Amino acid sequence: MSNPKKRVLILGGGFGGVYVAVHLQKLLTSKEMEEIEIVLVSRENYMVFQPLLPEVISGSVELNHVITPIRRMAPKACLHTREVESIDPGNRTVTLSPGLDRLPLALKYDHLVIAMGTQLDYSKIPGMREHAHPFKYLGDALYLRNQLVHVLEAAEVEPDPELRRRLLTFVVAGGGFSGVECIAEMNDFLREAIRAYHTISESDLRIVLLQRGDRILPELTESLAAFAHKLLVKRGVEIRIGASLKAVSADTAVIEDKKTGTEESICTRTTIATIPAGPHALIASLPFKQDKGRIVVDQHTEVVDSPGVWALGDCAAIPQVDGQTSPPTAQHALRQARTCAENIVASFRQQPKKIFKFTGLGKLGSLGRRSAVAEVFGIKLKGLIAWLFWRGVYVTKFPGLDGQLRLIADWILDVFLPRDITQLQLFHEEAVHREHFEAGETVFATGDFGDKVYFIVKGEATVEREGAIMAELKNGDVFGEVALISNHPRGATVRATTAVDVVVVSREAFKELLGCLPGMNETMQEIMRVRLGRTLDLLDEMHNPAVPGQDVAKM
Repeated sequence: MSNPKKRVLILGGGFGGVYVAVHLQKLLTSKEMEEIEIVLVSRENYMVFQPLLPEVISGSVELNHVITPIRRMAPKACLHTREVESIDPGNRTVTLSPGLDRLPLALKYDHLVIAMGTQLDYSKIPGMREHAHPFKYLGDALYLRNQLVHVLEAAEVEPDPELRRRLLTFVVAGGGFSGVECIAEMNDFLREAIRAYHTISESDLRIVLLQRGDRILPELTESLAAFAHKLLVKRGVEIRIGASLKAVSADTAVIEDKKTGTEESICTRTTIATIPAGPHALIASLPFKQDKGRIVVDQHTEVVDSPGVWALGDCAAIPQVDGQTSPPTAQHALRQARTCAENIVASFRQQPKKIFKFTGLGKLGSLGRRSAVAEVFGIKLKGLIAWLFWRGVYVTKFPGLDGQLRLIADWILDVFLPRDITQLQLFHEEAVHREHFEAGETVFATGDFGDKVYFIVKGEATVEREGAIMAELKNGDVFGEVALISNHPRGATVRATTAVDVVVVSREAFKELLGCLPGMNETMQEIMRVRLGRTLDLLDEMHNPAVPGQDVAKM
């Protein structure tokens, strides 16, 4: 029997993971490739060129033109498009989620490369998971673009001034590169798109950027950050320094002023969260030494005290030769990938390993509409020159000549053609999902269409009718089923008395449960019967108040 191939297993389809595979297939000889297998695990079969993701929002670059197929970048690698379920360093095994065969897949490895990045930490801000739009992946950019068009369409025909203002208010949390580039492209898109709408003017738009720190773009020098701040304000962006997102609901973003400690509610239907980022859940559970959620590695990108395990990118704390920890940027991930691949090959060949020596070339940030800021080798650029430099750098870094030509074509066409404002109906609300309401917010009002049933997970609410409190709701209570089952408008208003988290079941899903789940129909009928009896008693008391000395129990 022939000896099995040695396997290099790479987890992650971002810059770090994909480019490790790219460099490995270049460094290994044909004879070595016969004995070594490169396996890459990614949730998608493409790599997203993250620096260009904001331009998907504005439409200056087509959606498919910011991604590139992994199979064409690393044709010699075996690609698995699955989620990683578990990592067992002791048995040198990684388990992947079930595929179309509905069976999990266990993969052994000789060398393991962890490049799984970070994920949004929803636990720090109530309501963020339910109501804030993240901006991290390709789908997020497309969803956000559709959301912008959706609220413009709704605002165009909305007669209620208060609701119209809420629809045309947009909040972005996070004043780093991601937040600034996101809001800059949003601002450009919205102010150009409203030309096609009859009742919306630029003065109707309110676009707010929240930054907890003392200034936006803290990664850049103060002078460049000040230029970016001034330019965005001139273009109509409201920047709130020292303000952070405290809670989010479907209709409100609650912000907290760091200096005064006061809170303010901004009525909006669109809140975008570019912060906070946290470690991947799997990484947090690994037995490796970690620093603030990042795996500690040596200067060779190898995990400390774990030979044959490597980590890079956002999920790794890699020491630089200047004594700093390598920041989570694309330019660093690309160089880390090369060092990691070279050292894996050196391990196979029993040669000395190389040290990661890269400390950074500079920083670039787009401000939209032919303007940017840049700091390269200590040279500061801003405005049009920085914008041209920004585009020149990224078009040359984009994988493949075909991708580069598509980008150039998009940018040329964007100069002469109006940006597309079509809304793609690709996203549908989940039948069962969670929602969050802050104290005082209305869950639904009398007369609303009954299309959902609510189950309280945490918090308290009241049922109100004709100004009186009919019932108090708490953890485990269900409400909203009467109007849904009877197919009538809501007969009462439900208002949150504390912050409330609820599980929401759609009309169609709830009726399916009533028809299929044994005993559920009878249970709901009993709940409705009891609730109706209490309502009738309360209404009787409201219209026929008890006189002094009368036995209320007999009424």
